[in-house]
Amino acid sequence: MRAVSRPVASVIVTTYNQPRWLQRCLWGFACQDRHDFELVVADDGSGPETRVLVEAMQSQAPFELRHVWQPDEGFQKCRILNKAIVQARADYLVFTDGDCVPRADFLSQHLCLREPGRFLSGGYCKLPMQVSERIDREAIASGRFANLQWLSAQGLARGQRSSKLWPLHPWQARLMNAITPVKPRWHGHNASAWAADVRRVNGFDERMQYGGEDLEFGERLENAGVRGRQARHSAIVVHLDHGRGYVDPAMRERNEAIRHATRSQRRTRTEHGIAKPAA
Repeated sequence: MRAVSRPVASVIVTTYNQPRWLQRCLWGFACQDRHDFELVVADDGSGPETRVLVEAMQSQAPFELRHVWQPDEGFQKCRILNKAIVQARADYLVFTDGDCVPRADFLSQHLCLREPGRFLSGGYCKLPMQVSERIDREAIASGRFANLQWLSAQGLARGQRSSKLWPLHPWQARLMNAITPVKPRWHGHNASAWAADVRRVNGFDERMQYGGEDLEFGERLENAGVRGRQARHSAIVVHLDHGRGYVDPAMRERNEAIRHATRSQRRTRTEHGIAKPAA
């Protein structure tokens, strides 16, 4: 493990029992065009295979790699995210998921585009399973995994090809970010913010499980005056496919009720986040 006295960013990667995809995610970060960051794996109760993977990669990674784990109590992503935020040492936090492989300039773009009073909303290209299976270490090291021509040769259908993977000059990517009709929102697979802003809204609401939990966090940031900035054509990840056995309509309904309160009451802070009220 490479220790950095003061990392320029803390990358927080969430995972749950997907060590094969997490390995590819970590390979992607090993291939970044800069390594002056730390990476915290926020593990929502995975079995020992994930711990073994992280320990093995700690000796190989060109960045500091740490593992924050909690027992499996169902989908508790918000809880493990808050634990990872507490452990993060940098002033700037970058968030993604363990089923996402970052393009080589992913972190550089987040750091280049950051500015006070803003959070960044990055982009992704979602792959079907048959193409996800073909993303190996060599494809990541060469950068081909984020090349539309190569992905098409692996079977990516025309309707699944994302314009976000077009080869663009930085000024062209900034132009595309500016003219996109999509509003910048907080998406857990690719977003970043200043640690002070994340802590000001008290992190993620731990009452929330799957379905809109990331969006609610972003809505509180917006209510607190931290505006979203679009980076969907600059900071890119490729999303590997997987099942979602944790999807529950009742869970979504509970989350939507919390989101409705956040929006209607213009809440900027949750009492169910990093800091808890005294008993």
